[in-house]
Amino acid sequence: MPLPNIQRRTKIVATIGPATSSPEVLRELIEAGATTLRLNFSHGTHEDHQRSIRLIRQTSFELNQPVGILQDLQGPKIRLGRFENGSIILNKGDRFTLTSKLLAGTQTISSITYEPLADEVPEGAVILLDDGKVEMFVEKVDRATRELHCVTVVGGALSNNKGVNFPGVCLSIKALTDKDRKDLTFGLDQGVDWVALSFVRNPQDVLEIKELISSAGKNVPVIVKIEKHEAIQEMESILSISDGVMVARGDLGVELPAEDVPVLQKRLIATANRMGIPVITATQMLDSMVHSPRPTRAEISDVANAIIDGTDAVMLSAETATGRYPIEAVKAMVRIAEEIEKSSLLDAG
Repeated sequence: MPLPNIQRRTKIVATIGPATSSPEVLRELIEAGATTLRLNFSHGTHEDHQRSIRLIRQTSFELNQPVGILQDLQGPKIRLGRFENGSIILNKGDRFTLTSKLLAGTQTISSITYEPLADEVPEGAVILLDDGKVEMFVEKVDRATRELHCVTVVGGALSNNKGVNFPGVCLSIKALTDKDRKDLTFGLDQGVDWVALSFVRNPQDVLEIKELISSAGKNVPVIVKIEKHEAIQEMESILSISDGVMVARGDLGVELPAEDVPVLQKRLIATANRMGIPVITATQMLDSMVHSPRPTRAEISDVANAIIDGTDAVMLSAETATGRYPIEAVKAMVRIAEEIEKSSLLDAG
């Protein structure tokens, strides 16, 4: 199979996962046009990632095709604990308690992986769980018992370890966890080409990881993932000391009203272009291709408009990590990118 057009300006970032971990599929992924492969450190062991890195390097060498490796650190994702029965169903109006104490969850209470919870989340705050599928508001804060007493606004199912967001609430949590530090050391030892820092809130987060990289004797560039409202407020100062930026639309769409994300995406791309740093647009770009061999018209338009706006790369997540059609997803992105680059629209943008 002929290798893709390496003169294509728009780069394709593909996430490696169970659907693309075999040597045969990985080779097809690169041949289809993936230019950077993302390792998501929210999943897998160091042994899993070491195997992937070795396989990527070997395949890249055999194809004589340079391929970048992006290490994406998990970051401080706040999550529910585990439930006695694995899951619960909440209805609108149900009262529910969140606590930083470790306990088995029930129909009325769950632990949460954030110790200063009751000190930092105020009464009246909105809480979104499982990417916004369930919504609550804080009716009462009990600092003595470290509990938030909440009322369910939008009901739904909750299960073990689902994510929790506090839109509009400034938390003191650091962007780098102990796990991230260990993962970073591993990635640097393995020779990753880029490191993505999740849940950046301020320039200090960027300086901290850069200091860790420098003290390890490395010069690996850092991509900041903009997915918190605090980072948006300090966008210019964060980007000015970063080597690249990712528009992480998944958590952005939970932290902010979803309808605000397209305008913010355009602002981030324009700012990155002005500062001369690469920008990756990510999350649900071809999401239907997790289950379908063809993208929707809306997805094609979404990818095309990001390229017209000036994004340097577009990213596939579940589409290539766990989807049924990983190769087709990469090929679809390549076709869209090449068509836009042939048109006069790119120059106009």
